[in-house]
Amino acid sequence: MVWDTFVQILGFIVGILYLWFEYHADKRVWLVSIIMPMISLYVYFSRGLYADFGINIYYLLMAVYGYIHWTRAGHKTAAETKTHRPVTHMPVSLLSFALIGFAAIWAAIWFILVTFTDSTVPVADSFTTALSIVGTWMLARKWVEQWLAWIVVDAVCVGLYIYKGIYFYAALYAVYTIVALAGYAKWKKLAIRTE
Repeated sequence: MVWDTFVQILGFIVGILYLWFEYHADKRVWLVSIIMPMISLYVYFSRGLYADFGINIYYLLMAVYGYIHWTRAGHKTAAETKTHRPVTHMPVSLLSFALIGFAAIWAAIWFILVTFTDSTVPVADSFTTALSIVGTWMLARKWVEQWLAWIVVDAVCVGLYIYKGIYFYAALYAVYTIVALAGYAKWKKLAIRTE
């Protein structure tokens, strides 16, 4: 039990660091994104949150993609000496793609959890996982609207983690929910300056 608490506290600390970098649209978010999933893999598997466990493998892969996308793609401005991707809005043409993708992923993960695991929370676990997959894709593209996905995911995770007895992660996701609200407002302003 002491080890579980230590790992949850470590995950909480790394999660706050991740949130700091994400809020500030700092590319180091992706470096922290390599550490956080490794911690979370243990926490989620030990509590039977198999979809959350699985998505952390996806997060590891997306950390590499996101870092490359944020640092290698984009444009150079006269005032900057390095390449970067600016914060922008999600193209409206991709909204239906994102919603359909979310629904399909949610249904697939729910089916897998119900059919192949002993999950006690298949609907909530698959919901947060599916929306997190879409939200991470949006974050990698540096779209403002990624925060909207995280507001929903984070709020649902608070209740889910309290129910599963993962209290430090529940507290972390409560903080995430609040910062996601502020992050959405901040990124909207950043997007306006780059458009």
